[in-house]
Amino acid sequence: MIDETVAEIRAMRTHSTSAVAVKATESLAELLDREYVTVDEFERDLEHNAGVLRRSNPSHAALHNAMREVERSIVGEPTTVEGAKQLLEDVIDRVVEDIETSKAAAAANAAERIVDGDTLLVHDYSTTVLESIETAAREGAHLTVYVTEARPRTLGRKTARALAGMDRVDAHMVVDGAMGYALRDCDRVLLGITCITGGTYYNRVGTFPLVVTARELGVPVTAVGSGAKTIEEFRFENEFRDAVEVMREPVEGVTIENPSYDATPVGMIDTVITDDGVRE
Repeated sequence: MIDETVAEIRAMRTHSTSAVAVKATESLAELLDREYVTVDEFERDLEHNAGVLRRSNPSHAALHNAMREVERSIVGEPTTVEGAKQLLEDVIDRVVEDIETSKAAAAANAAERIVDGDTLLVHDYSTTVLESIETAAREGAHLTVYVTEARPRTLGRKTARALAGMDRVDAHMVVDGAMGYALRDCDRVLLGITCITGGTYYNRVGTFPLVVTARELGVPVTAVGSGAKTIEEFRFENEFRDAVEVMREPVEGVTIENPSYDATPVGMIDTVITDDGVRE
């Protein structure tokens, strides 16, 4: 279960950073079925596997925080193997609930800022952004939402399919290069959060030019996500994915670079919304 989860995270088969943190935390339940002679043996195995999961995507602050919280809550506490396993089970439940609760609270806070008749632009795929829009629409707002494709992995298509299933939402898709065209009709850009640390906002590649274009056109930008994604003393590591995602057949003499994330000064974001509230 842990090995499969690590492989899934590395392959980015789970696209939401909150969902990644939940899956990683739940995968530690595999340790409940292992045999240990001593508490020290259990704790060493827990620390090893939490570290492996954490390193499977060092860009995800929510994943980092979840694994650290599991370790902090358990290591040094139990006196028996049986007690250690019971504590792990309880901590897994608590950490998962905290992730899901904070995500829902952030989405609810963002939904309050969306008003009837708004035209939004979203980028890539964020379950928190989708929940924000769905909540606002369910409460009566009629919305138009533009979605960028988010190349090279085109996760915007997944977002568009989700929006198409929502009542009161009129979904449109544009290629990334058409963001300026779409923004001229938009009231707000609504983005997810991968990580905010050291005065920098990290999110899926394509975010930085989108934010710059929105500022030039006077369209406010809102980032929404769990407060666990805002973290101090965290070294963000960009991920460079396979060149085949950009070009299926390599060209001799051309180096293809395929970064996963953009770095944007957090001061360029008009509003950051988390479960803790709204920061202008």
